[in-house]
Amino acid sequence: MWTILIRISLVLLFPSLVPLKSDADYEQWCIADEQTPGNELQAAIDWACSGAGGADCSKIQMNQPCFSPNTLKDHASYAFNSYFQKFKHKGGSCYFKGAAMITELDPSHGSCKYEVLP
Repeated sequence: MWTILIRISLVLLFPSLVPLKSDADYEQWCIADEQTPGNELQAAIDWACSGAGGADCSKIQMNQPCFSPNTLKDHASYAFNSYFQKFKHKGGSCYFKGAAMITELDPSHGSCKYEVLP
């Protein structure tokens, strides 16, 4: 009991000793929800990668760094994140009719790097 009170007192008296989270601790990516059916993922990819969506889907094309693994889920995750990073400060969201979700774990793999913007 006393240990907890001492720690609380120290935090209150010396807040500079408590490590603050850096910007990196708040990084978020938008990825495909694994439970979303394939036809819904495909429709969301089509929208995100079209002119209307505005995502940069060039890296999920054949012979590009994020083409493999060549799955709907992986391609959708890259497209969703591209859209989310580009538009999150302009009213864009990570929803895609329920096909997407936020993660704080970097989904990058191998030479495929998922963008994250502050």
